Amino acid sequence: MALQSGAMLRPLAVMMNRAIRTVGPDATLAEAARLMREAQVGALFVVCEGAYLGVVSETDLVRKAMAQELDPAQVPVRAVMSSPVITIESDCSAHDASDLMADRGIRHLAVTQDGQVVGMISVRGLLRYFKNWGAC
Repeated sequence: MALQSGAMLRPLAVMMNRAIRTVGPDATLAEAARLMREAQVGALFVVCEGAYLGVVSETDLVRKAMAQELDPAQVPVRAVMSSPVITIESDCSAHDASDLMADRGIRHLAVTQDGQVVGMISVRGLLRYFKNWGAC
């Protein structure tokens, strides 16, 4: 078994996005796309009355909505969101996050601390972190 580099062992709390971006399940796909564009993110948590119901991502919009020719001005987020929200604890490593994403075939994870969502980590965020960390 190969030794893991220091970057791979750093906790997710160091690299996650702490800005929690959300959308309601009844918002339209067009509204969700606008929110993603404005926030410059690739995914939003779908939240209703404080409960995390799922995640809607750019991939969901393309593969589930556009590919089926759904009307983005009419179709609600709940129709294409990925559910349930897959979580990982903030003290886990980048390696743990990468493995979980690969095992589940997903690109975004909710990062939790003591059972509460405190951020999101994406494949893009992991790549950026490794690129920047390696330059130090």
